[in-house]
Amino acid sequence: MAAVNAPQLEQGIQIGDLAPGRAVIWSRSDRPATLFVEYAYRSDFRNSKVIRGPNALEGTDFTARQDLVGLPEGRDIYVRVWFEDLTNARNKSELVEGRFHTIGKRDDIRFVWGGDTAGQGWGINPEFGGMKIYETMRQEQPQFFIHSGDNVYSDGPILPEVKDANGQVIWKNIVTDEVSKVAETLAEFRGRYKYNLLDDNVRAFNAEVPQIWQWDDHEVVNNWSDSKDLANDTRYSEKNIPTLVARAEEAFHEFAPMRPYGAEEYRRIYRQLSYGPLLDVFVLDMRNYRGPNTANLQAQEGPDTAFLGKSQLEWLEEGLKKSEAKWKVVAADMPIGLNIGDGTDAQGNARWEAVANGDGGPALGRELEIARLLSFIKKQRIKNIVWLTADVHYAAAHYYDPQKAATKDFLPFWEFVTGPLNAGSFGPNTTDGTFGPQVVFYKAPPAGQVNLPPSAGLQFFGEVNIDGRNGSLTVDLKDLFGTSVFSKTLLPE
Repeated sequence: MAAVNAPQLEQGIQIGDLAPGRAVIWSRSDRPATLFVEYAYRSDFRNSKVIRGPNALEGTDFTARQDLVGLPEGRDIYVRVWFEDLTNARNKSELVEGRFHTIGKRDDIRFVWGGDTAGQGWGINPEFGGMKIYETMRQEQPQFFIHSGDNVYSDGPILPEVKDANGQVIWKNIVTDEVSKVAETLAEFRGRYKYNLLDDNVRAFNAEVPQIWQWDDHEVVNNWSDSKDLANDTRYSEKNIPTLVARAEEAFHEFAPMRPYGAEEYRRIYRQLSYGPLLDVFVLDMRNYRGPNTANLQAQEGPDTAFLGKSQLEWLEEGLKKSEAKWKVVAADMPIGLNIGDGTDAQGNARWEAVANGDGGPALGRELEIARLLSFIKKQRIKNIVWLTADVHYAAAHYYDPQKAATKDFLPFWEFVTGPLNAGSFGPNTTDGTFGPQVVFYKAPPAGQVNLPPSAGLQFFGEVNIDGRNGSLTVDLKDLFGTSVFSKTLLPE
């Protein structure tokens, strides 16, 4: 029993950045307190070890994380987490339990991925069962989960009810003050993450499945880049994009169960996570280092064509080159060959949000950076690279074929798209022919229907299974109920 006036762990726990011998344990207190983590290799916690973690203070909204190190490979790890307040009484909270599995060198690997949570006003609806897809993913018993971005929708107010065109209520949300308007203050950005953690499905998932977070635009504001202009958006009193980015980034790093990169670049998101001889995961940041969203038709590389940016691109090239893993998974915020618009510029020219520019010809603009990366991969003869992404709110499988591309200097590869996890359903997007994407499969709303609610069933996640015996990698795109709507098995070259 917790003491009277003891700290509360209202957001449960999260496990993050699983890596050989280590994993991050995250939680949040409701007051100044010290984090404690107990872990063991048995469910009865015999021979357990207790770690006194960091203090959770107001400056980080009472969030704290502890990196568990020296964990054995291929073992179940059981954890108990609690806080003790900073009074002389040291009042102790209730325990929150979790468990996860470290990956052994001979283990098969299973993980899931997806993106886009609580977007377009579709929040937590208790009558629907909350964010049910998280429970569906938990039941698959993955060893980890990649969140491909748009963990929250800071620019999308969540209202008590959503009505259809006839005025009929079709969705009822739990609502908090922080999500009832666009996020501008640090408290409002923090409130977006706390909102998602109100969902029972999400908290149960977080206590069992280690996560790898990356981010995209909606953690801040839709389609943000250096060209974003909020002057005419009456929803915002704060018009300065750098200010919004700073507050949003602070909240993201407080609530993400991420291992800080270090003093060299404390808030760095792109990173590599390795899982033995079968798998390396390269987590990208397609947001922090990009140039402004433009017409994206520049003939030469420069500051305005940056997407990954020079340092991240060199890191990715070097990591792929050195990787000895059978499979190299690139976790991307956005697809490569889908046309994703961002309105028009002052001259009325189409402006683009992602890599593609709607031109379909030889690489221009941001495509130049991707062309250089793909050419490097070919020159270095790096095989068995698979791209995983979300962002567009439907499921798809794309095969990039140099024989059908305008820019041909690359090895063929697959890109798999999934989502949303609990947001509006859209799509499909048109493709750009620069890198020859062939749409092998897609599942999206019927023509003319947009922003369908989660109850329409068009919510998707991806599941990857790597066979430790023959090295094959199988991707399944699964729906809200766990049914595979598409499956592709790839054999290693």
